[in-house]
Amino acid sequence: MTPSSEEKERAAVFTGIDRVIHEPARLSILAVLRAFESTDFTFLLKQTELSRGNLSSHLSKLEAAGYIAITKEFVEKVPRTLVRLTDAGHDAVAAYRTEMDRILANL
Repeated sequence: MTPSSEEKERAAVFTGIDRVIHEPARLSILAVLRAFESTDFTFLLKQTELSRGNLSSHLSKLEAAGYIAITKEFVEKVPRTLVRLTDAGHDAVAAYRTEMDRILANL
């Protein structure tokens, strides 16, 4: 079945969505990072309710996109992973929000 021109037009509305951000777990991570300048892995784990492996995987994808920066340090001989939103991440989240506002306005 071939989509009508109206269906094609409605589908085109969604082409500007940043798929890296749009995934619910990554969106949740970015929302936490928008609220806090920097946070550690354990805090993100609790806030997002993801498993350690899942959180690590999503953080890797966000880091590869340049949206977050991850640093590792030791505090009293205990390893700590810190995560922060980069400038590019702030810009990408703002652009995502603008795009979602546009999409929702057209529904």
